[in-house]
Amino acid sequence: MAQISVEVNGRPYAVGCEDGQEQHLQDLAKMFDQQVRHVSADMGQLGDTRLFLMGALLLADELADARNRLAALQVEVGKLQGERSRVESKAVAALETAARRIERLASDEAA
Repeated sequence: MAQISVEVNGRPYAVGCEDGQEQHLQDLAKMFDQQVRHVSADMGQLGDTRLFLMGALLLADELADARNRLAALQVEVGKLQGERSRVESKAVAALETAARRIERLASDEAA
């Protein structure tokens, strides 16, 4: 297990993570630090616990919004896939009808 140091609101914190996940954890810590600094700029220094809580709540709100958008997009994709299947079925039926007509015409001309 790897141990790295991340900085949040100007203070270092030692954090453990799986080997190979160090950069990802650094990126997450940077995102969290930006939220905490944003809260601090808006509300002033509230103490690390309250700043971290507000930062975490803001990130949780963004995550909830993203999940809701994803769910709506998945519903839309499902609808579009259903529509595509219906259109493909109609196209297949039209091609089959056209093929039968062509075969009839060809057999009529041959006779």
